[in-house]
Amino acid sequence: MRITAIHETAAPIKSTIANAYIDFSKMTCSLVAVVTDVVRDGEPVVGFGFSSNGRYAAGAIMRERMIPRLLEAPADSLLDPTSGLLDPFRCWDAMMTNEKPGGHGERSVAVGTIDMAIWDALAKIEGVPLWRLLADRYRDGRADPDVWVYAAGGYYQPDKGIPGLVEEVKSYQGMGYVDFKLKIGGATLAQDLDRIEAVIGVAGQASHVAVDANGRFDLETAVAYAKAFEPYGLLWYEEAGDPLDYALQAALAEHYAPPMATGENLFSTIDATNLIRYAGLRPDRDWLQFDCALSYGLCEYIRTLEMLEQHGWSTRRVVPHGGHQMSLNIAAGLHLGGNESYPGIFQPFGGFADGIRIENGRVALPEVPGIGIETKAGLYALCQELAAG
Repeated sequence: MRITAIHETAAPIKSTIANAYIDFSKMTCSLVAVVTDVVRDGEPVVGFGFSSNGRYAAGAIMRERMIPRLLEAPADSLLDPTSGLLDPFRCWDAMMTNEKPGGHGERSVAVGTIDMAIWDALAKIEGVPLWRLLADRYRDGRADPDVWVYAAGGYYQPDKGIPGLVEEVKSYQGMGYVDFKLKIGGATLAQDLDRIEAVIGVAGQASHVAVDANGRFDLETAVAYAKAFEPYGLLWYEEAGDPLDYALQAALAEHYAPPMATGENLFSTIDATNLIRYAGLRPDRDWLQFDCALSYGLCEYIRTLEMLEQHGWSTRRVVPHGGHQMSLNIAAGLHLGGNESYPGIFQPFGGFADGIRIENGRVALPEVPGIGIETKAGLYALCQELAAG
C-alpha cells in the first residue's frame, strides 16, 4: 500500500472567549487528509487529523517539509514489514528527516496533525476504532469501557459576569458533567475568588472544581493565589507560571500541598522528561496534560508515556488537554486518567461524537473505525471537502 496524496488547510476557530493570556477571535486550526490506495466500500481510505486549540495552523511547515518527505519516501519505507500496512513510527521518522533536535515550536503541531491522520487511516484499514487498536498493541487488549471527562469552560467573556458563569456551569451539569474547570489570572485575585466560590456553589464541593492560570503568574503571584486556594481543596491548580519555568513550579509545590496540573504546552518527550526531573511534581497527586495533537503526535506520546512509567508515574495521572476525539481514543486505549472536554466551544473540532451522552462525568466511545471523525457531522463535512482536493 502507499499514500497517494496529502491535503492540508487552515480553518478558523472563532470565539469571543479569552483566558489569562490570549483571546480566540483569530485562532486557526490545521486540518489534514491523508489519502491511501487501500479501498473500502468502493472508496479510498482517507485518514483525517487536526490540531488542537491554542496553537495556530502550521500549514507552511507541512507544505514545505513534512508532506514532501512522506510523498517522496519509497513506499516500502513507510510500511510495517510484517503487515504491509502503514507504520506510523516509520512515517514519523520520514517527517523528521533532517530536523535538528530542540526548538520544537510549531513543528510539533505540523507533525502531530499529520501523525493523527496516519493513525486514523491505519485504524480504518484494520477496521477497528483507534482506541481498540491501541489497547490491542499496548495494553494486552484491555481498553477502558468509558473515560472520565470534565467540562473546561469559565472563560472571560465580554459582559459575562458571575450570573452568566453560574448558568454556564449549570448547563454543563445538565449535560452530565460532574467536574468543571474555570480560568483565572485575567482578573484580580479577589474577583477570581468570587468566581471560584460561585462555581463551587453550583458544583457542590471544591473537589469538583479546577482552576487554570494559563501560565500567567510570576512566583510571587502564583504563591499568593496558592495561599488563597489552599483552604478550598480544589480538584487542581493548573499552569500557574510559564510552562518551561520548572523552577517556579518546583517552588510553588513547596507552598501548595493540594494537586496541581501542567504540561499542555510541552511538545516533546524530552521537555516532558525535564518537567518530571526538575519541576517538583508529585506522582501521587499531580496531573499531566500533554496534548498529543500539539506534541508530535501519538508516536511521540507513546514515548512520553513510556518515560513516565520509567520515572514511577502511572499513566492514570495523565489527562490530556484538547477536548477532542484523538485524546479520548488515547485515554481509553492507553489507560489514561481521563480527558478534557469543551462543551459547545472550539467547534467543530472540539467535543466527541454527535449525540453521545455524558453520564455521571464519564463518556463511552463509538464503535466506528478510526478516530471517529465521521461521527461529528460538522467536522466530517470539512474533512470530506478537503479530501476531495
